[in-house]
Amino acid sequence: MTKHTGVLYVVATPIGNLQDISARALDTLKRVTCIAAEDTRHSKKLLAHYGISTPMTALHEHNEVTHCAGLIKRLESGADLALITDAGTPLISDPGYILVQAARSAGLCVVPVPGPSACIAALSASGLPPARFVFEGFLPPRQTARRQRLERLGHDARTLIFYESPHRINECLEDMVSVLGADRHAVIARELSKTYESIEDGTLASLTEWTGADHNRQKGEFVILVHGAPDSDRADLDAHDEQVLTLLMQELPLRQAAALAARITGKSRNRFYERGLELKQSL
Repeated sequence: MTKHTGVLYVVATPIGNLQDISARALDTLKRVTCIAAEDTRHSKKLLAHYGISTPMTALHEHNEVTHCAGLIKRLESGADLALITDAGTPLISDPGYILVQAARSAGLCVVPVPGPSACIAALSASGLPPARFVFEGFLPPRQTARRQRLERLGHDARTLIFYESPHRINECLEDMVSVLGADRHAVIARELSKTYESIEDGTLASLTEWTGADHNRQKGEFVILVHGAPDSDRADLDAHDEQVLTLLMQELPLRQAAALAARITGKSRNRFYERGLELKQSL
């Protein structure tokens, strides 16, 4: 007799408005054996709203490693499980990667049940170029690391998408102004699908002023979208440019060397910084 294994369903849930859940997601959550939820207290409200009584177990960033093996065993024994997070699509800046990876490595069936995602919702309404984009999730919390990440992205032609928390939104925007430029076009999408949803566009400088002018604008969940670099920022470096950069790097930290090289040549600081990283890695 062939042994049947269970299916792991990766189920997207609303990012705010409970009506955004799909009929397929509701049906899946009703019929699985158990739901692995990021925060069972939070997800209990969603399930109660739709009269779903399926048992839940907590699966979050602090216990995913230790709980993963038990969930894999349940799948291997034939139980169907659903993976959900507090809001949106699991794994997208949320827990679940370890479980999904383990399930696929074990040869188990993993089925996505698509639905809401804050980054895609924000992009669709932003007015920024949607054909090519890069989702970076949350930037590092410390300023030095955050600026270094932005330096690496500064020359990218694609629309840049980030998540940010309310207690770091101002600092993050200030760093974007400093690294990407005050005039770079950007959009802030706040509290998407919720009561106080707002989508504001402008330059990075104007959006920094907008959030700073009212404390209420610093509350909630944020998606920041930044227009890709203009052609001038992506100009390649010639032999003379690289010689200037190499000499400066012998005397200065990379960030200062890149900034000074840009002033000397008139080319992009971000491109010099990226090339400097490549040169350091080749040593």
